[in-house]
Amino acid sequence: MAGRRSRSQPLLAVPAVAAWVAALVVVVFPSAAAWAALGAAALLALVLVGIVRRPSWVLLIASLSIVFSGCVAAHVAIADGVRAEAAAFVGDGGRAILVEATVSTKIEPATAGAVRFEVDTRVVRAGGRQLAASVPLTIWADAGVLADMQTRDALDLGSSVTVRGSARQTDAGDRAVLIVFATALEVNAAPPGVLAVTAELRTSFVDRASALPGAGGGLVPGLAVGDTSAVSDELSEQMRTSSLSHLTAVSGANCAVVVALTFAVAGLLQLPRMGRIWLSLGALGCFVLLVTPEPSVLRAAAMTTIALLALAADRAGAGLAVLALAVGVLLISDPWLSHSLGFALSAAATAGLLVLSRPLAAAFARVLPVPLAIALSVPAAAQLACGPLLVLIDPRIPAYGVVANLLAGPAAPVATLVGLAACLFGFLAPVADLLTWIAWVPASWIAGVAAVLAEFPGADLPWPGGVVGAVALAIASAAVVFALVVRPRTALARRARVGITFVVVAASGVAVGGVLLDRPLAPLTVPAEWSVAQCDIGQGDAVLLRSGAQVALIDTGADVALLEDCLARVGVAHIDLLVLTHFDLDHVGAVDAVRGRVGTVIHGPPGEAADERMIRDLVSAGARAVAGIAGMSGTLGSARWQILWPSSGRSPFEPGNDLSLVLDVARADDGMPRGLYLGDISATAQRALRATGRVRGTFDVVKVAHHGSADQDPDLYRVVDASLALIGVGADNDYGHPRAEILDLLTSTGTTIVRTDVDGLGLVRRVDEGLEVWREEGG
Repeated sequence: MAGRRSRSQPLLAVPAVAAWVAALVVVVFPSAAAWAALGAAALLALVLVGIVRRPSWVLLIASLSIVFSGCVAAHVAIADGVRAEAAAFVGDGGRAILVEATVSTKIEPATAGAVRFEVDTRVVRAGGRQLAASVPLTIWADAGVLADMQTRDALDLGSSVTVRGSARQTDAGDRAVLIVFATALEVNAAPPGVLAVTAELRTSFVDRASALPGAGGGLVPGLAVGDTSAVSDELSEQMRTSSLSHLTAVSGANCAVVVALTFAVAGLLQLPRMGRIWLSLGALGCFVLLVTPEPSVLRAAAMTTIALLALAADRAGAGLAVLALAVGVLLISDPWLSHSLGFALSAAATAGLLVLSRPLAAAFARVLPVPLAIALSVPAAAQLACGPLLVLIDPRIPAYGVVANLLAGPAAPVATLVGLAACLFGFLAPVADLLTWIAWVPASWIAGVAAVLAEFPGADLPWPGGVVGAVALAIASAAVVFALVVRPRTALARRARVGITFVVVAASGVAVGGVLLDRPLAPLTVPAEWSVAQCDIGQGDAVLLRSGAQVALIDTGADVALLEDCLARVGVAHIDLLVLTHFDLDHVGAVDAVRGRVGTVIHGPPGEAADERMIRDLVSAGARAVAGIAGMSGTLGSARWQILWPSSGRSPFEPGNDLSLVLDVARADDGMPRGLYLGDISATAQRALRATGRVRGTFDVVKVAHHGSADQDPDLYRVVDASLALIGVGADNDYGHPRAEILDLLTSTGTTIVRTDVDGLGLVRRVDEGLEVWREEGG
């Protein structure tokens, strides 16, 4: 009987998977949740009839799957009413609102000094109306807002806050109903009760550890309580490259340490078993509040709780069954966790350790000493399980991840345990200082391992991104497991393993080779020397300027993937100056491709709330934003640029095409030609620009306005007298661009034309003989 039960326990994963699939669907389509719940109830009735007539494990698992899925759907259906009401109350976005709420997550540092956190609302006010509702919102507060706060230290989990700002609805599947860009933030009350104690312990611990030398100091709070606010960007990237980032995410190991210590203390106090269990559950709850209830923490705490309850009932469950039950319960309580990558990674890593670590250890033990085989099996199992999910957000594979975890593994528990003790003894400064110093030693070792291995050649292996890359890596991982674990007993099985190994190696080689040519090695496919690059991004504009070590991008086009490909081909990773001439989609739609990689943004007049939100998003990602106006000037490397249009003051033109920024970029000795970049201004605006007298002298390059439309001022082009004209235009576009009129005009003045629909990517630089032009199509 026990053997049959142990064999059936893995089947409990089926209800968890069913709940996850149901949650993935109904949180995106909440209007269908009520019907899904009713359908689940009807289907459950039929299955129960079958169980009564002929009990079986299959019907029992089916009934559990229906119950889990139905409960998930019912939760979403019940919550949808108030969520939809809140979304409708705010409208499509950009509306000024005031929110009274309670902070429900940790305060996470974002870029450029901004922070991000979630709140549960009590009251939402907008336009003189008020809505009393409890819904989750995401708050973004930049450095300026935080600087105006008088109670910054009181902002923590459990704080009561009032937020003023503009709001927009989030994407389908997000737990938060709205995202609010704060213009003012006030803490009305600090965290109450135990939350105040945990906040003070965590804050003092971070301050104490951050004062220690080197990278290890900032890493100690991350290892002990999952607080990475003191971890530098450089170390964070090194940890990611060496596959050590998971050490700063609170996991089941941390919860196990807390429970084990509590059990030990309870044993010294000679408490009965139930007393130990209840004391452990209380300690676990306090630990969750200390480290804040993130998805991975909730999963680990739920698993630990279920295991303790099973112990109380004398039914210590198998690990996979406990994981499945924990995942199912959490998805029922919060279906939006199904879209959390952190939750998915936590569950996948745990499942990988439970399912793969033992067979991998046995496979490694065939060629390695047993202790080393066991040590290698743990990081290998986790990496094989999590790899397909990780490439969804970062299409790279850490080549030395297993080695890094093998080296850092022994130090991590010491840093975690001693660091946690240092945090808890924060009220005794001498003890806390000593423990923090002790934790600093293994933390510094881990930071050193990450720094060294991140610099090894090939530390990041490129891999295709997106769903295709994830599926490909999942297949490759499964094949690796098959080749390592399955011991062929027949000639056919041996040939199958050899064949699978060959296919995996060949497919990985093709995939990696394709990505290398598409990204890291892409610059080798185009000339290295260029000063102006017109990207082929379809119907739209995206022009790169390079002088010295600095790069400017004038507009982005509409397609993120096409812009990313162009940047990769010409070897551009950072944009020093981003110019958004105006906010039409074909000029700014691909701005996500450069978010977080921009130094300064100069933009035309915004016409809608969405335009202003785009600028705020860029600023939140680290950029400095400046509104462009005629007379503004600056340098790019050794080249100098100046804005010629629009003029300051009142304008007869509305924001959009005719108020596009127009740039004059001067020649430079490093090959930069003099260029006039006209945005989308029409003939009327072109004549007004010409009348200002700001367009002086002749130009080497002109970026033709509005993709070569017929609405042009011929006299302006005659004044410019450019040697080369750039036209960003999509093949077979519906507008008939470029029009014959402008092509004839340019040809009549002896201007060479480079257009993306015919020539693809175009590169230009000035040489002694004039302009040197390279075309992707035709060279």
